Amino acid sequence: MIEFKNITKRFGDKIVLNDVSHVLQTGKTNLIIGTSGSGKTVLQKCLVGLFEPDEGEIIYDGISFTNMSEDDRKMLRQQIGMLFQGSALFDSMTVEDNVKFPLDMFTKESTAAKLKRVNEVLERVNLIGSNNKFPSEISGGMKKRVGIARAIVLNPKFLFCDEPNSGLDPQTSMLIDKLIFDITHEYKMTTIINTHDMNSVMEIGDNILYLKDGKKEWTGNSEDIIFSDNKNLNNFIFASEFLQGAKQLRMMEGKK
Repeated sequence: MIEFKNITKRFGDKIVLNDVSHVLQTGKTNLIIGTSGSGKTVLQKCLVGLFEPDEGEIIYDGISFTNMSEDDRKMLRQQIGMLFQGSALFDSMTVEDNVKFPLDMFTKESTAAKLKRVNEVLERVNLIGSNNKFPSEISGGMKKRVGIARAIVLNPKFLFCDEPNSGLDPQTSMLIDKLIFDITHEYKMTTIINTHDMNSVMEIGDNILYLKDGKKEWTGNSEDIIFSDNKNLNNFIFASEFLQGAKQLRMMEGKK
């Protein structure tokens, strides 16, 4: 579990995050949503220590991340997996070497043990036999799955995903959503996802934080959204006719 209390972050005179508090639940897909400029990317960077909040506290499993020494933070970061927006694979490395990279960096396991673990996670993301391919030889969806394999190869307690469906077609996006959702529940991780993808919100939103202008505007889950009377949230989520229809359909189903 990750808890943050009264987080405020400024850049010059601009307040990007304003007194934001929330709990990110273990074994759940925790989504942070909002328009561009709402503060969600800055919040995620604060949570992993890339930015320091000006006020407030961040707590990992009851231990203050804000007050940790740099050495303790380094130890904690070994329990954090990251899935970057563009997958961030090394073009000159094979799939196998990309996934093995965190093991080379943070463990002293034998080569055989590392390869065993690499093959385990590649199997988990349905990429058996892709070890010797290079990123240029695989599709965008496969790159995302390699990114997920690399993010979970150290068996992290915390998984951060930045716009995991960026650049993907709708069908591939749904596959990536399901994979992240299943892995989160299977491994009982605390998964934090920044997303603009409203289908992700509706399908895998266990615990959702909606930010508006740097403030916490609403929290709930994918079912709560359907019946929300928050005008700003509804304008953000149900901007398209398709999603408006989806809301009406789910409301009708809920009345049965």
